[in-house]
Amino acid sequence: MNSFLNHVLRDHNKKPIVFDLFYKKNNIKKPIVIFCHGYKGFKDWGAWNLMGKEFALNNFFLLKFNFSHNGGTEQNPIDFPDLAAFGNNNFSHELDDLDRVLAYLNKKEISEEIDLDNITLIGHSRGGGSALIKASENPIIKRVITWAGVSDFKSRFNEGTSGFKKWKKKGVMYVENSRTKQMMPHFFQFYKDFKKNEERLNVQSAVENLKIPYLVVHGTNDQSVLPFEGENLFSWNKKNKMGRIKGADHVFSARHPWKSDELPNDLKKVIYISIDFINSY
Repeated sequence: MNSFLNHVLRDHNKKPIVFDLFYKKNNIKKPIVIFCHGYKGFKDWGAWNLMGKEFALNNFFLLKFNFSHNGGTEQNPIDFPDLAAFGNNNFSHELDDLDRVLAYLNKKEISEEIDLDNITLIGHSRGGGSALIKASENPIIKRVITWAGVSDFKSRFNEGTSGFKKWKKKGVMYVENSRTKQMMPHFFQFYKDFKKNEERLNVQSAVENLKIPYLVVHGTNDQSVLPFEGENLFSWNKKNKMGRIKGADHVFSARHPWKSDELPNDLKKVIYISIDFINSY
């Protein structure tokens, strides 16, 4: 099994994207899986490396990456050394990053063992929303899967509340990262970008417009993105399929750091439900 970690994708006047590749070199064309992390997430969080290896062992080519403005850097892609970048992230940046990753797959130096006609996007949490929008826009994507995916962006801004008004007035608000204890900024540009692109960033419309197979995976004990959001995603398109992981939390029993060499059972279930779904189409 081959793993190539911390590659850097550079484009003129854009922040770099740091990414990893996992695959088994055996002269077989492989389906591509692109994994998108969530809010306050990163490609090396928890058990994501073990997840990449598990897909590779099952003859997939998996690419996972840090969104360019997630707060990581080339030198330190783990955690959030660049809080200014984190504060300047927005949904438009994430969708542009996905386009950059998809374009990279066409470069010949990546591997001769990838099947460019067989691309699946997987998004966790907020990354699920971005994956759904991109899947509705780009016909190169053949399947999409969300793991604990959000069903709505707008409600999370809490428009009209005193907290929202304070954010607008000050231009920045801070959210504590409970693990690192960093005070993570959100500049008001995030909301402005959303309003400017609100029609495009409607997750329900993206799901309703999907013409490709879509698998919703959600834990029944998710306290971060409540299970009703998964049920919403499932209900909005007749092509959808649903995988409910009984008792599972938002990260399917993984934690950061993940010190075991074994996947948590709930995440392993999620991976094999996803593999079966991809293989069935």
